[in-house]
Amino acid sequence: MTLRVAMIGYGFMGAAHSVGWRQAPHVFSLPDDVEMAVIVGRNAEAVADAAAQWGWAESATDWREVIARDDIDVVDIVTPGDSHAEIAIAALEAGKHVLCEKPLANTVEEAAAMAEAASRAAARGVRSMVGFTYRRVPAVTFLRDLIAQGAVGKIAQVRAAYRQDWLVDPEMPLAWRLQKEHAGSGALGDIGAHIIDMTQFVTGLDVTSVSGVVDTIVKQRPLQGSGSGLSGTAAEGYGEVTVDDIAIFTGRLESGALVSFEASRFATGRKNDLSIEVSGSAGALRFDLEDLNTLWFYDRTAPEPTQGFTRILVTEAQHPYVAAWWPAGHMLGYEHGFSHQVVDLVTAISEGTDPHPSFAEGLSVQRVLAAVEESSQSDSGWVRVGAPVVAETNAG
Repeated sequence: MTLRVAMIGYGFMGAAHSVGWRQAPHVFSLPDDVEMAVIVGRNAEAVADAAAQWGWAESATDWREVIARDDIDVVDIVTPGDSHAEIAIAALEAGKHVLCEKPLANTVEEAAAMAEAASRAAARGVRSMVGFTYRRVPAVTFLRDLIAQGAVGKIAQVRAAYRQDWLVDPEMPLAWRLQKEHAGSGALGDIGAHIIDMTQFVTGLDVTSVSGVVDTIVKQRPLQGSGSGLSGTAAEGYGEVTVDDIAIFTGRLESGALVSFEASRFATGRKNDLSIEVSGSAGALRFDLEDLNTLWFYDRTAPEPTQGFTRILVTEAQHPYVAAWWPAGHMLGYEHGFSHQVVDLVTAISEGTDPHPSFAEGLSVQRVLAAVEESSQSDSGWVRVGAPVVAETNAG
């Protein structure tokens, strides 16, 4: 069969998702064909330009009309977080498979409603997935596999950070990502969600409680005239920044191990630095997105004179996703994760299985985000994830 895709939204993530939809069918042997049917946005001229540039067959301005069409099978949501719930629930109820960008929603309540809608839809064979794309960087998937095989032994500690510097300039305009009504939260939800999901993904363990603080460093910014991606031009006047710029928090995994998290858009000199290091009784594994083809492994069981971190170049055909691409040693990039995302979603739809990360997993991350915000409002007291939000004196 042919899966006809409608993508709602056409910003930075729209470009990345378009690459994934366009590349995957030509590189991988997908079980079903994919057609980039229609892209949807509010500005008719701009969305038509996006359709022509990125390879969509047509453009439209009303997502409700598109979702109601009989010739649409998959809805890909890349809009700001304030519209995720409405679009995703409507699409699922209309019998469309859904891919939704992260974080799943702006609130736990919205995310829970989406997860419930996804569960009802799954009973009818309708699939849904959250776009935590960094799971599909081959080195990250391989890191998860090695941990599952016991490479690090019993996990003792995790360090996870996502650091950028695109807001260091106080004259950077007030984009939608800096407005709570659109984004839900700032660095915490935008990039902190990635390191929460990655930690839970690679360890196989949930974050059960947190203690942390969030802060807004620049509280007013020039109003935005126009914007593209993470950049923009200023208009006259200033507006209030209503989200955080930085979030630093500690988490406890269900095993009892501790995690240190840092999400910052004020890390001067850090462009897109997502790193995670998992330390255990038998060894350690480390990944850094700015060197995304590489995984570092410390084998504590090796002879003591030769112990040390070993560099693994994750470009062999035996590594996750890699065989479909280039010969060994030929590097993959940021965009390839979006093709892998398409492969996994299309395969799940074809096989009638539930893809991951599910909306339930997206809800799990949303609950951690909410607990961090509550902890920050309670003098960084420990807060249990998913429980009634009451600060604790101990991490328990």
